[in-house]
Amino acid sequence: MIGRFSTQHKAGTVKAAPPAPSEGAAKPQAPATQQAAPAKVLPEPGRRDKKPGKKPRAKNDLLSAKLRIHSKLIDEIDLSDLDQLDDASLRRQVHALVAEIVREERLAMNASEVVSFANAVFDEMTGLGPIEPLLQDESICDILINGPNQVYVERGGELELAPVTFADDDHLLRIINRIVSQVGRRVDESHPMVDARLPDGSRFNAAIAPIAVDGPLVSIRKFSTKPLTIERLVSFGAMPACVAEFLHAAVHARATTVISGGTGSGKTTLLNALSAAISHKERLITIEDAAELQLQQPHVARMETRPPNVEGKGEIRQRECVKNALRMRPDRVILGEVRGEEAFDMLQAMNTGHEGSMATIHANTPRDAITRLEQMVAMGGLNVTEEAVRGQIASAIGLIVQASRLADGQRKVVSVAEVTGMEGNVIQMQEIFYFDRTGTGPNGEVLGEHRASGLRPKCLDDILTLGTHYNTAWFDPTRDLNREQP
Repeated sequence: MIGRFSTQHKAGTVKAAPPAPSEGAAKPQAPATQQAAPAKVLPEPGRRDKKPGKKPRAKNDLLSAKLRIHSKLIDEIDLSDLDQLDDASLRRQVHALVAEIVREERLAMNASEVVSFANAVFDEMTGLGPIEPLLQDESICDILINGPNQVYVERGGELELAPVTFADDDHLLRIINRIVSQVGRRVDESHPMVDARLPDGSRFNAAIAPIAVDGPLVSIRKFSTKPLTIERLVSFGAMPACVAEFLHAAVHARATTVISGGTGSGKTTLLNALSAAISHKERLITIEDAAELQLQQPHVARMETRPPNVEGKGEIRQRECVKNALRMRPDRVILGEVRGEEAFDMLQAMNTGHEGSMATIHANTPRDAITRLEQMVAMGGLNVTEEAVRGQIASAIGLIVQASRLADGQRKVVSVAEVTGMEGNVIQMQEIFYFDRTGTGPNGEVLGEHRASGLRPKCLDDILTLGTHYNTAWFDPTRDLNREQP
């Protein structure tokens, strides 16, 4: 029980609600053996002279009322009993208390508005405050907070302003600290940027002063409660069924795959979908900055990097995680994102019996992805020649899948390229499938079609050797792969 419904200390004494400033002493409450009658809460000083029934229509008034009621409930919560209540019981009691306080505060609301207001107060107590409804909305992919007074969301690939605000910077900071503390991280003036994850696996990033000039900045990349399968990506138009079938067969045949693309292009979603092709008999080890992969295999060992502590010590980078993962008997190593000197250790893993490993990388084209890998290996300061690095890349990587978010918000696989080896000092690649943009529709939508280049991939022999059938007619460059079904 909470608030006025629970008043007994562990020692058996009666707990009284603390007196509010200028309101005098609180009335004594009933013993714990019988249910206490709700104590009357005096209207806040400064509100008594207002006419009854006057509704505070200003959004800031409602926000301040919500925070004030939240603080009042926190003062009355019996924390020892709070953990024993489930969400439904806690929500019912919060609703009852909020309904009473709303009457005493003389906030003119109808029944539905009181329920909405009580839900907002409950979210402020146990959830993430004003953005909790946005997190529950499955049509929203991204939540972007630019200070306390501006919140944008992405729906259907387009950004729109959400009718949500915070009371002030401190209110937003409390929500940020609540999130990062749950995963053992921190954010303050000495470390004003933080990466974290929400309990549902959604990606969270925040930047505060002095980095953020106009208030705290927050970006939340939501993950669907229902993981996107390769079939759903096909139904959404991300790629044709024949391309999806080829990628599924290649991953199953242990072709080492790198998924390349820009921010928000769907790299992690595509990696999750393609991982379904991995046998359930294999042991997978994932390495990420913030654990967000949703692999469906039963044998998955997840590792996460760690930032430095207050003293600047204790940092664990991806490179150390990759080295340690190789001692853990993995069949495949999956990196959430390659962004630094761990690229060399990843290439070493892919070349030493861990074929079929997967990773994502930020790049605009498959060729740019190769160039970035070379640059990241150079960041490690290793005494390795450029030719040796390129040889490692050519022998380690099989496929590069390029994902892109188009101008109209569509996310598509725009290229599937295969690394075929070295010719002199140049890494050779051949494009198997590509997206050919043909124009723009009347509503600004991108028009185009997926085509095959006409080249037969080298990995097709491995696919067929495993007994997986694939119709080689789909490599015909004259066919529109979007309109024809396998």
